[in-house]
Amino acid sequence: MGRLLHSDVALLLLQLSVMLVVARALAEVSRKFRLPAVIGEIVAGILLGPTILGMINPDWFHSLFPVPSVNATILSGLVQAAMVMLLFIAGLEVDLHIVWQQRRQALSTSLLGLVIPFFIGFIFPYRFPEFFGIADSGQRMVFALFMGTAMSISALPVIVRILMDLNIFKTRIGLLVVTSAMIDDVVGWIIFSVILSLIGKQGDISVGYTIGLTITFTAVMLTFGRGVLNRALPWINNRLAWPGGILSLSLSLCFLAAAFTEYIGIHAIFGAFIIGVTLGDSEHFSERAKEIVHQFINNIFAPLFFVSIGLRVNFIENFDLLLTLIVIFIAFAGKIIGCGIGTRIGGFSWQESLAAACGMNARGAMEIILGIVALESGLINEKVFVSLVIMALVTSITSGPLMKRLLRKA
Repeated sequence: MGRLLHSDVALLLLQLSVMLVVARALAEVSRKFRLPAVIGEIVAGILLGPTILGMINPDWFHSLFPVPSVNATILSGLVQAAMVMLLFIAGLEVDLHIVWQQRRQALSTSLLGLVIPFFIGFIFPYRFPEFFGIADSGQRMVFALFMGTAMSISALPVIVRILMDLNIFKTRIGLLVVTSAMIDDVVGWIIFSVILSLIGKQGDISVGYTIGLTITFTAVMLTFGRGVLNRALPWINNRLAWPGGILSLSLSLCFLAAAFTEYIGIHAIFGAFIIGVTLGDSEHFSERAKEIVHQFINNIFAPLFFVSIGLRVNFIENFDLLLTLIVIFIAFAGKIIGCGIGTRIGGFSWQESLAAACGMNARGAMEIILGIVALESGLINEKVFVSLVIMALVTSITSGPLMKRLLRKA
């Protein structure tokens, strides 16, 4: 194993320290303004990245974050691990019991909340690929499929937080939104994993074999694997030190599942999400254990991931106003129309239906993770990535206030 130089170790520790301190400071500022902490963490990355620090003092920026370098490789690995863990805790939020109980009411909302945003998100890029920076006609279909999927997926952790803040999490409309978001996320991530296999990043494994393994893995983990873990968790809770035992086990399974899906040609984040759903659904994985895992990841690894977003691209140079407005319009139109009509069919009033649609429109971290994976895969360019990040922030910021206002009228 190669040994890092003292200067490399010192620089890596300095990078982590600066990223965590600035992220925490701006996250607290965001909370003062009643905004999600993730917004402050992304702004922290923009300040430390080429957009602000790189423009004000390029020497400082390149000294702190040199590329290419050993430190850049190690930091990239830490960020990848953080992204995997973020999808793991997103999966922990999925409660299959609630999905099953609310399946009839949520069916129309989740179905139309997937199909209509997917169609709108697909048709615009497919008809106008040059506008989105796609010159290669061979990538036109895959890019359009990606945009359709990106417009379909919601941010379950953000939605849950909004519903809790509004004190409607356990109400009829709250449970409908949560259940529909759970269904959308599971189906959306499966579709996205298939799209990734079509890009040609799956190595020696064929696309058909990859898709078959993905479906099999998902089915096995949510049935047989779920039963095995449900029987094993009581023994783990009784025999191993708490909370160290459950924390170590859950993260070990997270990384193992992520490694498996990465190996078969699907991105590692999908395996982490599915194992999160499997573990989180067990009655023996307590709310207290979930909270410990959430706190550990959200306060240490999540800030590193969100700060790294601002380090990747120059947000000023790659900001396209018209493209950003179009992406925001597509995002709002798809979810508001699809989820609004679907909820109305489910028997709710129009005011409640629009409120549910606004709740489902929150994208947050999930959209950003999709964008990063697509950017790293060469599927999208920096301008589309910046537009997706801004869209995710706008939908997350506006979702709560719009929902609150519509429910007040209802």
